[in-house]
Amino acid sequence: MITIRVAKADDLEQIAVLFDEFRKFYAQNSDIDGAKAYLKERMNNNESIIFVAENEEKLIGFIQMYPTFSSVSMMKDMIMNDLYVFPEYRKKGIGKALLETAKKFSKDNNYKGLWVETANDNPARSLYEHLGWEKDVSFVHYYWQE
Repeated sequence: MITIRVAKADDLEQIAVLFDEFRKFYAQNSDIDGAKAYLKERMNNNESIIFVAENEEKLIGFIQMYPTFSSVSMMKDMIMNDLYVFPEYRKKGIGKALLETAKKFSKDNNYKGLWVETANDNPARSLYEHLGWEKDVSFVHYYWQE
């Protein structure tokens, strides 16, 4: 039976593997040690919310969200950057369950909404749209990097 729950410190090793696979999906080099350090810091500093999908004590998917704020609405907002399910568990409703859990958490905790940023060619876009996310056409997003 698959359950969705909040991640705990004991999950770090398994989440790091999922996170590493997520990053490889976005053409990053594998870095398990870096993944562990990054996730440990987020968890220790309460800088993100992570939900995991578990099947018989094995973590098979995760979603990570980062709280932020909307100055215009003067409300808390949430950004979902990370969603990953192992390929052999896809098309079984796990991604949907993780997304629905994220939506419920955001609503229950009075966040204005939940932002999703993804690649143009990500097949999960159809799932986001099916679950009520709308493509933002009102704003242009810019990014600066040195």
